[in-house]
Amino acid sequence: MQPPAFNSRDTHAPAACSQPTSGANAAGDHSTASDDVLHSEVLLRGQKTIAIRHNGEIYRLQATRLGKLILTK
Repeated sequence: MQPPAFNSRDTHAPAACSQPTSGANAAGDHSTASDDVLHSEVLLRGQKTIAIRHNGEIYRLQATRLGKLILTK
């Protein structure tokens, strides 16, 4: 099944996935609700790099060859 399409002009993030990818969120809290977790594939949609607008600034999210994510301003 393919992730939902996300138009770069949309003002809302794509729908959350139904299953978390790990038991902890970024803060280390293990009580993460499953609808608070997005799979990177949903955001990247097969691309290696995407642009994210946050508070009027543009950030770049990049997937590396080693499977890591890098967020830069």
